[in-house]
Amino acid sequence: MTSYVALLRGINVAGHRQVAMADLRDLLGHLGLLDATSLLQSGNLVFRAEAQAGAKLERLLETAAEKRLGLKTDFIVRSAREWDGNIAGNPFRKEAESDPGRLVVMFFKGSPVSGGIEALEAANDGPEVLRARGTHVYIVYPNGMGRSRFTTALIEKKLGTRGTARNWNTVRKIGALLP
Repeated sequence: MTSYVALLRGINVAGHRQVAMADLRDLLGHLGLLDATSLLQSGNLVFRAEAQAGAKLERLLETAAEKRLGLKTDFIVRSAREWDGNIAGNPFRKEAESDPGRLVVMFFKGSPVSGGIEALEAANDGPEVLRARGTHVYIVYPNGMGRSRFTTALIEKKLGTRGTARNWNTVRKIGALLP
């Protein structure tokens, strides 16, 4: 059995796409995924399953969530090994310690398009600092994410893939749930 993290994109934010974490845990159980645990109300799930590709689990979860819960959203799945690698590979150790709420990791469904990272870096005209690593990007928002012009929409447009962001506090808390 392998442990996985599933991140849901854009649920329970500002009253949109409301879903109870208990309903999501029940959904995973219905699908035969084991030991489903949730963290916070923003769609962070940890579970165990037979080893399989993250993309296959994403499709399974997206289809089932829409059918059983009427929830149409992206699921982004990472194995425990990948999650641990994301934590270990953090290029912003100082910021992670001093202000972890302003360090964000954005996880993507797929790899950025060719030239996407360069286009994203060129589009960044603010104080934000970023480092791309495969299918995720670490971003420091020194003035906070809420007022930044370096938005999820801009990032997705430049990289040509959809994603969801979690601050460093949440990334670590999810990591602590993994065996």
